[in-house]
Amino acid sequence: MTDQRNMFMAIVLSMIILFGWDYFFAIDPPPPELDATVGQGLAAPSADAALPMAQGLAAAIADPAADRTTAISTSKRARINTESLHGSMPLTGLRFDDLTLAKYQETNDPDSAEITLFSPANAPSPYYAEIGWLSADPTAALPSSDTTWSTVQMAPQLSTDKPLVMTWDNDAGLTFKRTVTIDENYLFTVFDEVKNNTSAAVSLFPYGLVARTDTPDIQGFFILHEGPLGVFDETLKEVDYDDLKDTPLETISSTGGWVGFTDKYWLAVLAHDQDQEIEAAFRYSNPASRDRYQTDFRTKNAIVVEPGMTAGAKTYLFAGAKEVELLDGYTETLGIKRFDLAIDFGWFYFLTKPFFYCLIWLQGVLGNFGLAILGLTVGLRLLLFPLANKQFRAMTKLKKLQPEMKKLQEKYSDDRTRMNQELMELYKREKANPAAGCLPILIQIPIFFALYKVLFVTIEMRHEPFYGWINDLSAPDPTSIFNLFGLIPIDLPSFLAIGAWPIIMGITMFLQQKLNPAPTDPMQAKIMSFLPLI
Repeated sequence: MTDQRNMFMAIVLSMIILFGWDYFFAIDPPPPELDATVGQGLAAPSADAALPMAQGLAAAIADPAADRTTAISTSKRARINTESLHGSMPLTGLRFDDLTLAKYQETNDPDSAEITLFSPANAPSPYYAEIGWLSADPTAALPSSDTTWSTVQMAPQLSTDKPLVMTWDNDAGLTFKRTVTIDENYLFTVFDEVKNNTSAAVSLFPYGLVARTDTPDIQGFFILHEGPLGVFDETLKEVDYDDLKDTPLETISSTGGWVGFTDKYWLAVLAHDQDQEIEAAFRYSNPASRDRYQTDFRTKNAIVVEPGMTAGAKTYLFAGAKEVELLDGYTETLGIKRFDLAIDFGWFYFLTKPFFYCLIWLQGVLGNFGLAILGLTVGLRLLLFPLANKQFRAMTKLKKLQPEMKKLQEKYSDDRTRMNQELMELYKREKANPAAGCLPILIQIPIFFALYKVLFVTIEMRHEPFYGWINDLSAPDPTSIFNLFGLIPIDLPSFLAIGAWPIIMGITMFLQQKLNPAPTDPMQAKIMSFLPLI
């Protein structure tokens, strides 16, 4: 019975490691109490400098355009065109509300549509970013979502070698200028300037927000976070959509950091001067009976513009694919703190990120991501061979003792205490340790779980082909035993998609089980034999 208890103990501990780590050990910093109010869609991080209400927002959400293209066509726009991004910005409001990813398609068909990231407020699924100024003076005339900006360009366009420069005069002594640049990837740099032509100093607060209407379709898998997130004082904060509905406002103070939304592969976040103190927030509202989520920041200290002077603020917007090397590069060049945490490497970060870079290196050497996965798996198996060998020897010794163990169990079936004493004497005499086979398993489980997580969350596997019928390593095996692996031309429901690779895995698992000693309990042995099938 001792070996059975050890086996069940190993299973329980394994489940705790696999399923309970984030729940039991993740610690979120408690947000400080701030004086905050929630408005209709757009709300304020603090009462003294409220984020402006988007005029007509509720009406746009309640009566959206028929499709995204129609919504975009309702406003005059500046075109965005780079190797990585396509889209446009409305000259009224200067929101980032039309972006598609030029290098990523909906399917692995090269002619399929580009991934859509941002859409306007009057589109069927609004998702956009907004950057601007706030003032503690409610009468101050500041740029808003209804402000029409001016440009000297006849056909305004933003590209990697052509910045977009826009101006607006509030007719009250303040002139606003915005310069938007974009790199060859997915990073916008927004430099806002204010010229004060009045006779009094003006105090302004830079702000930024990312807003999303309607809850997006998410995988809902426990090892992957999709939703609002940010890094504050170098600590990651993740908020689920459902949790934000239950707690419609969460506020955080931080020095530097970034805030936004993440999907499995795509990211939209804002970052300000990393040396500035900010007040950030996660918000939920329900205008026109539609879910609306918002992440935002506002600088804690105002920028004071003296009479006759000009002052400015720089904000970064990342809107694109979560490529690890790219995010690491922005941390090094721009100082955006812990930017790689936008990828959900989890609590095994110290394993998952090195595994990722090993995969990238192997992919470059072998020329195929599938071969890189196989190569890394084999390499890990070789590194762990001493542990696996110790486990195998321990189980082999127990297997040889099974006949004697069975005799003792039968002999002392009515006296469990005596039976356990005799079993312990047997183990001591033969120098066998039932727990010796469990510890190596517990050490190996986190390592291979970390490898699985890397394969699950990184975009580099998306639409990557292998060989034969596998044309997307990030998707399930497309074949099924129920249509003879494609020989019978019928479509099957997803729960019947038991393909060739899962079957091969079940067979190899069954063969591995045969190398290990079977449980002495007949019922337990039957349960274990069914695991490969399950």
